[in-house]
Amino acid sequence: MRPGAAASRGGATSRVPGEERTLTSVAAGARYEGEEPKDLPRLWHVTLSVSGDEAPLKEVRRGLEQLAHDHPFLLTSRYANDHAEIRYWEEARDLHDAAAVALRLWGEHRQTAKLPPWEIVGLEVIDRETYHQRISEGYGPLPATPVGVHPF
Repeated sequence: MRPGAAASRGGATSRVPGEERTLTSVAAGARYEGEEPKDLPRLWHVTLSVSGDEAPLKEVRRGLEQLAHDHPFLLTSRYANDHAEIRYWEEARDLHDAAAVALRLWGEHRQTAKLPPWEIVGLEVIDRETYHQRISEGYGPLPATPVGVHPF
């Protein structure tokens, strides 16, 4: 049996072979009864990775600098001629909101900042506590120093 497949006590799966599994989710912001409301904004550390066909390094750098000007919360951008990584802090109510903003960032600024027509290939959104815990334990990327736009 593959990992994650539901099984009955007899070892048989609870669905017909070939039948699609139904995925369920909890609505964004859903809480358990008696749980304190979490509507206050929090800080989320976002790492957005993009890549695509090669573009001139000068144009990539200029586009990322313009993006940093248009989106003043950008901490750092690293780039090469076929990929880039953007790291910044986002203030949002929950992870869903922070991720939604991050997923729109590249596309919404592509024309105004004249960014390459690359696609988003990675996204990590973690809360401030998790970010600082990783740093203190020696995991994850070091704090963004120096701040700005830099080649890989």
